[in-house]
Amino acid sequence: MAEHRVVFDFEVDFSNGGGIQGQEFRLDIEGTDISDAELADYIVRDMRLLMVGAVRIVKKRVIEEAHKRV
Repeated sequence: MAEHRVVFDFEVDFSNGGGIQGQEFRLDIEGTDISDAELADYIVRDMRLLMVGAVRIVKKRVIEEAHKRV
């Protein structure tokens, strides 16, 4: 069975000002697709971000690649 990862750029705005962004970020996913909303929730939860305003996902693509996280 093939393993898939999503590769994407993202921007997170914080409600108290400032933000972070990532380029060519990779995450393991189950299946062959993930919605932008699910991906945004995953980023916020996995990075334990607080006071998050908007999250934008751009340049998203799914690739076949072995999962890295154990």
